[in-house]
Amino acid sequence: MKTLYLECSMGAAGDMLSAALYELLDDKEAFIDKINNAGIPKVTVNAEPMTKCGILGTHMNVLVDGASEGEDHHEHHHDHEHDHDHEHEHEHDHDHHHDHDHSHEHEHDHNHDHAHEHFDSAHTEEHHHDHEHEHHHEHHHSSLKDIEAIIDALNIPENVKTDAKNVYAMIAEAESNAHGKPVTEIHFHEVGTMDAIADITMVCMLMNELKADKIIASEIHVGSGHVHCAHGILPVPAPATAFILRGIPFTSGHIKGELCTPTGAALIKYFASTFGEMPVMTVDKIGYGMGKKDFEQANCVRAFLGSTNEKASQITELSCNIDDMTGEKIAFAMEKLFEAGALEVYTIPVGMKKSRPGILLSVMCNEAKKDEMVSLIFKHTTTLGIRENVSKRYTLKREIIKKETPFGEIRIKRSEGFGVVREKYEYEDLARIANEKNIAIDDIIKELDK
Repeated sequence: MKTLYLECSMGAAGDMLSAALYELLDDKEAFIDKINNAGIPKVTVNAEPMTKCGILGTHMNVLVDGASEGEDHHEHHHDHEHDHDHEHEHEHDHDHHHDHDHSHEHEHDHNHDHAHEHFDSAHTEEHHHDHEHEHHHEHHHSSLKDIEAIIDALNIPENVKTDAKNVYAMIAEAESNAHGKPVTEIHFHEVGTMDAIADITMVCMLMNELKADKIIASEIHVGSGHVHCAHGILPVPAPATAFILRGIPFTSGHIKGELCTPTGAALIKYFASTFGEMPVMTVDKIGYGMGKKDFEQANCVRAFLGSTNEKASQITELSCNIDDMTGEKIAFAMEKLFEAGALEVYTIPVGMKKSRPGILLSVMCNEAKKDEMVSLIFKHTTTLGIRENVSKRYTLKREIIKKETPFGEIRIKRSEGFGVVREKYEYEDLARIANEKNIAIDDIIKELDK
């Protein structure tokens, strides 16, 4: 099985993830051409080598109108959303009086050396400004629907567009929750939006290029301490990041600063199916994605691409023939076997001696359960003998995913392994909704699959 393992124990941001995945590609130049021809307004992207703590990796530069994150780009460090008038304590003069929501948290000091994430830019930014400047400009903002329209217009595969929109929606939901405003009232600054679309689209495109059967992520190091914003001092992780990371293992560690951004958190949560330690795998490629800010540890995401082997489990199959039990009693016996931990219990109609119709009862169980199953079969059936076969069983890994839909929360059964991924809606949930809404199950599925 082709497996991708993301090591996020040193932080996670959109640009770091894209750089780590980029290093795993065979044809890196072709990917840069694809992203630059995707049609993201005003954006060009290039990859540059970068070293952190003696480790060589890649940093992805996103340029909007020719200006990168690290350059003196006025709109970059003021592409906030405001719901009140405010003033930044800068060493240069600005007039800023806006009426829209301030929906980000960032660390801000007088040297203008900050690594933070704007909701409206949704990516890690770092700026170094050493001179005074004065600008007067208009702020242009876009709603989530505007963002989705931009993504829909890109020259990228449809499944990548869907992934990018889903990630953006996840971030918007988190910011909406953090600020107590509906998603429809959340707006994005034009310049920051282009950066965000580039970061998110790159990761979605790279995941599509790599086509891993399984994606696993480590626990996420979010950093510690606090960040400053116009609302005051806020803790790390920022509220939006913390909201996204619900249900995912993360740690604050001892590094002071914001190591995980909402975009990084959303991308990892969206693509990773499981979280934890690196599995036993044969690694073919390793990628290092670097963030610009320097800490005492390497500020990077490391990606491992390789293969893991599914193993067959050994099971015991117990079977017997029955010709003198009612259907009700056989059903009761099957229930008892399942309750005791049988992996599978089933019956097959068979023809027995003297042309009598009968039932073949088969029970599959783990070796440790064999003796208990034998006892239960003799206790609850009329059989006089039981046959045993030892078999190998190959199974797909199964899990239940909960999904919010227009009909409410629905469970999805997800199975994967051996290069196969299957999903289907939980029947009981579909039946419940069909009864509540008085509509057909097929109509519910059609609506969910839109």
